[in-house]
Amino acid sequence: MIGRLAYLIAYARVADRAIESTSGEREEPLAIMDRAGRVAEALLARKVAPDEPVHVRIGNRPTDLGALLGIWLARAVAVPVHVGTAAATVDRLRRRTQARFVVDGDRVDVVADATPPERARLRDAALVIFTSGSTGEPKGVVIGHEAFAEKLAVLDRLLGLREDDNVLVPLHLTFIFGLWVSLLTLMKGARLVLVPKFSGEAIERGLQCATVFAGVPSMFRTLLADIAPGAPHLRTILTGGEVLPVRLAERMRQFAPRAAIYDLYGLTETGSCDFCVSPADQPSGFGTIGKPTAGVTYRIAEGGAPVAAGATGELQIRTPFGMLGYLDDPQLTAASFADGYFKTGDLARRRPDGFIELVGRAKDIISRGGVKIAPLEIDNLLAEHPDVAAALCAGVADERLGEVIHAVVVPRPGAHLDTAALRDWMLARTERYKVPDVFHVRDALPAGATGKADRRAIAGLVAVEGR
Repeated sequence: MIGRLAYLIAYARVADRAIESTSGEREEPLAIMDRAGRVAEALLARKVAPDEPVHVRIGNRPTDLGALLGIWLARAVAVPVHVGTAAATVDRLRRRTQARFVVDGDRVDVVADATPPERARLRDAALVIFTSGSTGEPKGVVIGHEAFAEKLAVLDRLLGLREDDNVLVPLHLTFIFGLWVSLLTLMKGARLVLVPKFSGEAIERGLQCATVFAGVPSMFRTLLADIAPGAPHLRTILTGGEVLPVRLAERMRQFAPRAAIYDLYGLTETGSCDFCVSPADQPSGFGTIGKPTAGVTYRIAEGGAPVAAGATGELQIRTPFGMLGYLDDPQLTAASFADGYFKTGDLARRRPDGFIELVGRAKDIISRGGVKIAPLEIDNLLAEHPDVAAALCAGVADERLGEVIHAVVVPRPGAHLDTAALRDWMLARTERYKVPDVFHVRDALPAGATGKADRRAIAGLVAVEGR
């Protein structure tokens, strides 16, 4: 039996509309199904096992959706990896998944001979999505067919996408936000327009026909920084991935006064979109994450017990749409839950009107343009440079991106650090969005009262220097 997502897409509405991109690429309805069939046949001919992880190269191309569908038709598990991912990262992810096959369009490449072991965690799984972890090592979040399909049904009822919609998606399909918007669009039989690379020109072109636009707040900051492009048909805006500031929300309403704004909060682990500030909640709900979506319950807790009304604690979420667990890490999976609630690491409080406010993060994860980045991962990579004795990174508030990455680096004795050369060195070894935006060369790392390196002190350093 094929996975439920494959059934919903292949046998529901995918054959109704072409998939397009702002770069001019187009995949006709029959071609989507043909590509999916070729991918499935190629994988099965190579003896892909049920629930076996298969990497799929993603570049926000129309062909990417057919490739995903083909993997599901073969009863395998898709592991989305962006085409721009650094080779060292790709190799690390392959070692983690033990994948034998890589799909790119309708090409299936064999990259290993050994069949990966059966994993109970991957039974009936649709996706493994790698997200940044607090330890610096990406976590493989395993998403099940049933849970994700049910979440799509909830979002369908919440958002009311229509068959005649034109949905513009600049979000990477390697992340759950971009994936669910694209899959829901296909299931509704609406027109999906992907943006391979975010730019003002591409968005302006796409907005001429778009009725629905999905993006993280930093995209809207960039889009509205100067003269907002025309959006004559826009009726719905979907946003999430980072906090939507009140001022930006108001600018978005001015930009598209007839568009309903849905501000969504959620994690990959919980199936995304656990809370929503719906149009009915605005403008009073702006600046919060809103209220729970259907099927989701929550508590604000400290030390395993709910806090008093209005007090601050960790936001914890219980949902039937959550992950099956972390790939090959049962200890981390178990530690991430308390009494059936997923521990988000976000500090929150409940307002008297029922809206939930985020007041900080228990962890130091950086949210740059809606993409979550573990600073320790960057610290560790910088420390591999032959001229770097120590490094410490942190997110610092930025009006456009939400946060940008600042890195304090200490040179080895006698070494001279050229920050431009250091940036190039990083670019050759990791994704561009993980390369620090600003480098600070210092004799020592900033320290707190105990003498330990203090990530939070970096923001103070930046404030003093004014950069």
